[in-house]
Amino acid sequence: MIESPSRGLDPTRILVDCGLGLKEVSRRLEARGLLPTDLDAIFVTHEHQDHIDGAARLARAAGIPVLTSHGTASSMPDEFWTGVRVIEIDSHARFSLGGLTLCCFPVPHDAREPVQLVVESQQVRVGVLTDVGRSTPHIESMLSGVDALFLEANHDEQMLRAGGYPEALKQRIAGPYGHLSNAESASILAAIDQSRLQHVVAAHLSQHNNRPELVQKVLGPMIGAKTQMTIASQEEGIDWMLVD
Repeated sequence: MIESPSRGLDPTRILVDCGLGLKEVSRRLEARGLLPTDLDAIFVTHEHQDHIDGAARLARAAGIPVLTSHGTASSMPDEFWTGVRVIEIDSHARFSLGGLTLCCFPVPHDAREPVQLVVESQQVRVGVLTDVGRSTPHIESMLSGVDALFLEANHDEQMLRAGGYPEALKQRIAGPYGHLSNAESASILAAIDQSRLQHVVAAHLSQHNNRPELVQKVLGPMIGAKTQMTIASQEEGIDWMLVD
């Protein structure tokens, strides 16, 4: 979740993806002092179940819109969106939502029209990059100069190869439209401008093919001494993080 600074006004809050049920999302919001109705919108990056499954139910309960690409919206049956205001966005769009500016960019992933984003508020830029098979020059350009980065570190390549997944699934995960390995995420960190980078959140870790200590070992050396790295857990996510 990303929240704009209030500056004496009501902050703008967007939730990026929602694959959990309404009860669990409400629990996690409550733990951070919020209700579903405190959200202004849900931004859905693509149609895979762990990113979209709870989005429509939360949007209906909170009375808020869902922002997503045409490809993502059209990949779901019409009844999924009943009672939801779906706002289709261009995968290269830059638009304002309250106190936030959302800058979208397309990414290689095995979905209909996957989109990731950089969120701007005042002079602060926060990048979000998960569910990506490989980096591109455009991705690295978009993420250069961010103050905080939510970055996929899905798998350790050796653990994936040696693990018990079917071979076809291993190839999908490691392929150019799958997920970022620790090493690939480290390469992205090495490629982008980190001059303003305060926080890196390693996210979307596989429970079967990765370990937090491996992520720390590979990504840690790629960030500066003044940059804090946090590893998000699937069970609780992360707490509020101040970026200024």
